[in-house]
Order: sequence, then C-alpha cells, then structure tokens
Amino acid sequence: MKALYSTAREKRTERVLLVGVELKSRSAWDVRDSLAELAQLATTAGGVVVGEGTQKLDRPVASTYLGPGKAQELSASCRDQQIDTVIFDDELSPAQSRNLERIFECKVLDRTALILDIFAQRARTREGKLQVELAQLQHLLPRLTRYWTHLSRQRGGIGMRGGEGESQLEADRRKVQERIDRLKVELAVVEQQRLIQRRGRQRNLWPLASIVGYTNAGKSTLFNALTGAAVLEEDRLFATLDPTTRRLRLPTNQNVLLSDTVGFIRKLPHQLVEAFKATLEEVVNADLLVHVVDVTHRQAEDQIQAVNDVLREIGADDKPVLLVLNKIDCFENGEAAAGWLERHPEAVAVSARTQAGFPALWAELSKRLRPVRDFIELSIPHGEAGRIAKLHSVGQIVERDYSGATARFKARIPPHVRAEFAPFIVADLSL
Repeated sequence: MKALYSTAREKRTERVLLVGVELKSRSAWDVRDSLAELAQLATTAGGVVVGEGTQKLDRPVASTYLGPGKAQELSASCRDQQIDTVIFDDELSPAQSRNLERIFECKVLDRTALILDIFAQRARTREGKLQVELAQLQHLLPRLTRYWTHLSRQRGGIGMRGGEGESQLEADRRKVQERIDRLKVELAVVEQQRLIQRRGRQRNLWPLASIVGYTNAGKSTLFNALTGAAVLEEDRLFATLDPTTRRLRLPTNQNVLLSDTVGFIRKLPHQLVEAFKATLEEVVNADLLVHVVDVTHRQAEDQIQAVNDVLREIGADDKPVLLVLNKIDCFENGEAAAGWLERHPEAVAVSARTQAGFPALWAELSKRLRPVRDFIELSIPHGEAGRIAKLHSVGQIVERDYSGATARFKARIPPHVRAEFAPFIVADLSL
C-alpha cells in the first residue's frame, strides 16, 4: 500500500506559483498580461497554477530578484499551499536561482527554463530534439551546481525534462561541455542537409513562403487549409514545433513552397533562437513571410511587435511580409475586421477555420510570389498533345483557342522552360 501511495504522489500534477515583478519600465497592465501568458505556458507544460505573486521594484534585487521580505512571504504561502514549483516571469541568474530555492525550499524555474521544457516535450524529429537539448544544456551549464545538491534530476516534472544528455547533468562541466560540442557538430550536419534541400528547391525555381506568427495564432490551421497537410492543430501554446514544408499550387498555376514554422513568443530565450537557427533558416531564406495574427487577442498589436523583434534577431526583418489577419469568423460583425484593415491596408483578413477570405489570400500570394515570367503567344499543332499538357502544367494560361488549324494560347511561362516552347512562339507579349 505504501508503494502505491508513493507512486500516486509522484504522478500528481505539479502545483505551481507564478511570480512577476512590476518594474518602473513596465505598467501593471503589462505584468498582468505577461503573467496570464506564463500561466498558459505552465498549463501547457503540465502544471496547475495555484496562485501568483507580484512586487513593485525599481530594479531586481541582485541576490534574490525579489525583495527579501517578499520572498519570505511567498515562501510561507508556498508551504501553506503545498507548492511544488515556483516559476518567475523573467530570467533568473544562477545565483538568484540557488538563493531562491533555499528560501522557497522547492523547485524554482524562470520563464526561459519553462519554455525550454515545453519544447523538450514537443520536439518530434531528431533535429528538433538536438536543438532543444543544446538550448537546455547551454541554459543549465552555469546552473549545474544546484543539481548536485537537494534538487536531483530524478524528481522529474516541469523544467526537468531533456534528451540524451540529461544523465550527464550530474557530471562535471567538462562532460556537459563535450556534449554541447557534439550537438553543435551534429546540428552542423543538419544545416548542410538543409542547404542541399534549398539548392534542390532553387533548381525547381519554386519560391518559398514561410508562415510566421505568435504562438497559437492559427498558423498550422492556415497551413493545413492551404496545403491539405495534417499538421497538428491545438488551442494551446507551441502545439507544433518541428517545421513542415509542402507544395502549394495557386489558382494562377504557380507552384510555391509553403513552410510552417515554430511560433514566436515574447521573451523568447536567446539560446533557443541560437539553437534553432538551422530551422529558422526557412524564415531567413524565404521569399515571402506570411505573418499570421490572431485579431481576437486583445494584445494582438503587441504580439505583432514581438514577432517583428524575433525576426530582427534572426536577421529576417528585411523580408517582404504579408500580414494575414486570422479568426475574423469570431467577430459578430465586420466592423472590427474593417478597423484592422484600415490600420493595415495591405493585409488580408481570413478565417483559417472556415476559409473565409481565401480568394483574396490566394490572389495576394500569387501577386507577391509571382516570379519573372515570359508572357508569350503560342501556336501549337493539335497533334502535340504532350506539349499542350506541359504548357498547362507549368504556365498560367491567359487565353486559349482550339478552333483553328492549331491551338492558340497566350500564357505566362517560367523563363527556364522557354526553350521547350521556342518552336511554337509566335509573339513575345512581355516586350
């Protein structure tokens, strides 16, 4: 009976206390919104939020982040509420983490460790697992000393997950650093493989559009609706992590590649951005960024800015961007959507769930991703059925006439196939 009780205790959901600090540079409203998002993150990681605490400070206290009195007050609250984990809304230094754990006598995490933990749960491909493990080890390396004491990795739970290198976290810094070095070598191989894939796409001359946006904005739903893919869709933060790329044929008979990427978030850990650079190269090398925005979220404008900040950090802030205002089906009338379009006149308003607004989205994608094409008039004998079929597969047919001795077409074709149709070209209409 005792063993069963012990197992039940180990499996119970972690009780979490959230802590935020209202600095002079932030408003109380910013802290409330940030804590609400932190609560979503904690729930996504598998915890249950029992309570939260905040404090107004001019600047964080160097040793404990919070003021000593507030820390002791929250420590008592943790004991009364049987809190398992305290999560701070900002990144803590290694010294602050150690001092706070002594005060709270329970596990203390910061926002960065929580996000890394969620990524560790969600990574499915070998590449994703390597990237997450690298980011975790880089974050944990200066904090290793606290795991040599009461906080054993065997306790498990939020913030305590990892990959193959997890068992080495109790070893010395040299072994952990060796693991980091090996991960970097393996990820360099992944980067080389992605380079080969990109060269293959360039040979096809297919433009690449990458879907970006704040986490839970509806990116995967839009991706599935456009491409017919089966990427996981959930109403939760970071539902998908590993990138997916599919071919999309637009109504103008253009082939483009569409990539669904990991969602962004405020205070995205820098080491996570660094580790995921191989994946985020799909964004850096895209011809167009499709920025999906959940217009029903009250902080949507702030989320747009947060995404722009991450794009700037990875060097993709100079890319052409198509703003897609998602979830317009949630509005009872069109006034709210009209207000968004008034503020962002070049955006497109859609519902990824109902596909409302998709004709305008397809038209805008066709215009933004339109490659340099030759506009020509052709006369092809009816017996050249294979050539006519090829024209329909690679070109955008503007006019067609099958009534004469030959089939006549006005079409836009990619320059690299012009030689195949050269014998049948009767006029160059692009001149």
